[in-house]
Amino acid sequence: MGENMDRTRELTCICCPLGCRLTVTGNAETKELNVTGNTCPRGADYAVKEVTDPRRIVTSTVAVENGVLPVVSVKTAGDIPKNKIFLCMEQLEHARVSAPVSIGDIVLPDIADTGVAIIATKNVKCK
Repeated sequence: MGENMDRTRELTCICCPLGCRLTVTGNAETKELNVTGNTCPRGADYAVKEVTDPRRIVTSTVAVENGVLPVVSVKTAGDIPKNKIFLCMEQLEHARVSAPVSIGDIVLPDIADTGVAIIATKNVKCK
């Protein structure tokens, strides 16, 4: 939101299929915020988090050596700060893993200094 400025921001809640239209007013830096339009408390929590500390789950692929597939699908084990996504993707581009790979294997323990692991979401057998 802004440098000690009160603002209004419109969002669509992604917590459930309702897709409530949320309006957030106030100051994100001081976290003095008012959320309207939500039909449940999760919507308000989502809106506050989105304007004060936006985070995302990242999905991608990592190269596999000696595997029946050239890459394995991966994702962050939790959400990471939105401003770390490009660094995360850069590190994933250079990452390599050796087959076999199993769903849930930790591919990288701490992506982009976030404390969040990258985990495999597919099995890849050896050649």
